[in-house]
Amino acid sequence: MLRAMDKKLAETLTGWRRHLHANPELSLNERNTSAFVCERLKELGIPFVAGVGGHGIVATITRGNSNRSVGLRADMDALPITETTGLPYASNTPGVMHACGHDGHTTSLLGAGALLMQDTNWAGTVHLVFQPAEEGGGGAMNMIKDGLFSRFPMESIYGYHNWPGLEAGTVMVHEGPCMAGGGRIEITMDGLAGHAALPHLTRDPMVAAGHVLVALQSIVARNVDPLDTAVVTIGTIEGGKAANQIPSKVTMRGTQRFYRDEVRDLLTESINRVAHGIATTFGMKAQVDVSVGIGPTVNHKPNAGLAVEACNEFGIPVRTDMQPAMTGEDFSWFLRERPGAFVWIGNGPSEPGRDLHNDAYNFNDEILPNASGFLAGVARRALRG
Repeated sequence: MLRAMDKKLAETLTGWRRHLHANPELSLNERNTSAFVCERLKELGIPFVAGVGGHGIVATITRGNSNRSVGLRADMDALPITETTGLPYASNTPGVMHACGHDGHTTSLLGAGALLMQDTNWAGTVHLVFQPAEEGGGGAMNMIKDGLFSRFPMESIYGYHNWPGLEAGTVMVHEGPCMAGGGRIEITMDGLAGHAALPHLTRDPMVAAGHVLVALQSIVARNVDPLDTAVVTIGTIEGGKAANQIPSKVTMRGTQRFYRDEVRDLLTESINRVAHGIATTFGMKAQVDVSVGIGPTVNHKPNAGLAVEACNEFGIPVRTDMQPAMTGEDFSWFLRERPGAFVWIGNGPSEPGRDLHNDAYNFNDEILPNASGFLAGVARRALRG
């Protein structure tokens, strides 16, 4: 069920979203996107501070004498993907695309600001947090280090991600883990190069890497508690230039995913143990770098319940029955600083090839009223306690 919104506002938001879609910018480079948001905030009459943690913006709306406060967040960056949608408002920037819907997230937060400015039936302070660099650029942590929560005090914070495959406009609320934590894996097997016909004179890192690749799969199967969830995946293997040479090095890169910090630590220790152990077995050295980019996104139970209450109060369809995802979200760092909840809002059917991070993906403008309505509604509900 899609909410009704003033036709003029809905058309305005659609225009803004399509402008952002046509002009995407990568993480840490959202200069024009940030300027566009600032101009729209000026039009709405909402005061703001720009340049928070890079190209981040925090806009503030205050009503009445209440000292209660809440934050709402949207991300602004795009991905290094070449768009294939053929839409009239397709990306004008070669090799860059809003393939994850951040253009829609940013627009719906502007829409929430518009709704809150129109509504006088609430009291307190709402901070609209427009975050840069969600796609691996450390934008959330940059804003935190720049004093986000000290400069703009907020008791709690909420956000959302559009979700293909979930009914358009339906809000999905998880009680607990919503999305996984993740980190990058890089393993280099450092051997001794030589002629492919004389392998006994070498230390073959290619064979060693093959053993590492297989052995890594035993970590989740035989080290992680079956009641926990984890992923260890190697996505690239690079080594060698000539078919008749055994190379000196082979480098593997991949990712780890987890829902608990304890599992993260277990994965890190196990990856190091496996790689170094196999390197020793084959008479060579291993260089292992396991970095944690984001923590798990874990909703606080009372705030998840409040999000459900807000949906019910403001007539937005809500579900609580879907499993969390192994994809990651920078919002996790905000939830370590303040209680809150991160929800999914259905983008409608996930047609073949039109899921997140796909070159044919497109944000569904029809869900903007529900998305803006949810953000404004959960803020009003939070300010009441």
